[in-house]
Amino acid sequence: MYAVVKTGGKQYRVSAGEKVRIERIAADIGQEIVLEEVLLVADGEAVTVGTPLVAGAAVKAKVVAQGRGDKVHIFKMRRRKHYRRTMGHRQNYTEIEILGIAA
Repeated sequence: MYAVVKTGGKQYRVSAGEKVRIERIAADIGQEIVLEEVLLVADGEAVTVGTPLVAGAAVKAKVVAQGRGDKVHIFKMRRRKHYRRTMGHRQNYTEIEILGIAA
């Protein structure tokens, strides 16, 4: 059984027991959260697609960690103009463990 959930402007395919890194959620480590924006639920051959959300479906998860991703280096350059800019960025994330899918 798996589901497609939407959080932080992105969509994730999740199933029970998985650990997933999503956009940062303001929650403490060990806290249980419920993701209610479920777009699709599949159980074997039975697939339920929402319009746009599946009514009554929810994904229960537990917050495992809060952190920051690897640094992404941005380098801009114009040749022959002596223009160079270097920047970096680290994206915040929340790692969650999927406990169950209620459809």
